[in-house]
Amino acid sequence: MTNLAAIGPVMLVGAGQMGLAMAQGWLDAGLPPTNLVLVDPAPGEAAKALAEDYGLVIHGAASGLEPNVLVLAVKPQIIGPVMEGLAPVIGPQTLVLSIAAGISIARLTAGTGTGRVVRTMPNTPAQIGKGITGAVAGPDIEPKDRAAADALLAAAGQVAWFDREDDLDAVTAVSGSGPAYVFNLVEAMAAAGVAQGLAEHVAMQLARQTVIGAAALMEADPTPASVLRQNVTSPNGTTAAALEVLMGADGLAPLMERAVAAARRRSAELGQG
Repeated sequence: MTNLAAIGPVMLVGAGQMGLAMAQGWLDAGLPPTNLVLVDPAPGEAAKALAEDYGLVIHGAASGLEPNVLVLAVKPQIIGPVMEGLAPVIGPQTLVLSIAAGISIARLTAGTGTGRVVRTMPNTPAQIGKGITGAVAGPDIEPKDRAAADALLAAAGQVAWFDREDDLDAVTAVSGSGPAYVFNLVEAMAAAGVAQGLAEHVAMQLARQTVIGAAALMEADPTPASVLRQNVTSPNGTTAAALEVLMGADGLAPLMERAVAAARRRSAELGQG
């Protein structure tokens, strides 16, 4: 894998939660602070704290330096005007890496004036190096570009490359939005515990740690999730009774299918501008 120290200057446009999570991952993985430029017209306290910790300067607009990699970490709703101001910093050597949901390679190419673009969809566990990012290479990406993108993305967790750009809408719906589904599951489990007479704080503690523990078990054990489920399920036991509801015709699977389909439709809509 490409050494982050060898990539050269990286400009991060958008120092929000996801952008900062990626920046922290790069710094932890060996990107020299002198090679990182932050651009945000209204940085939050977290961005200011990161800048102070590593001696970084937060610029209000992209100007001056032509970076080797330009990372677009802004909301899709504002990416149009943001790209309009990037012309002065995009040189012939610049690779553009976008994490804006739903923004197509064609739109990124038109907005930045280069086909050296990689469209990606990370998720929020990137903040602790446990994320997964889906990526698709643009038309002018060379092997060295893909290697640089892979190195930067891998600092936040696993990377899955796709040949079809349309697949990224599904990636967005499954893993990009997926952490929120898990958090909502914890909320629902805790609420169900309260309904069964548990104190609210106890129900939440049980629900949170159950999901944390199950995730850690899956990470440690490559056994398929279906088999892990079966391992917990004794015939005619309490888990079987619960799963009869969750796996019923109107249970979790069709509900999740509708939820993911809705997220995918919205991702496609965002790409229309």
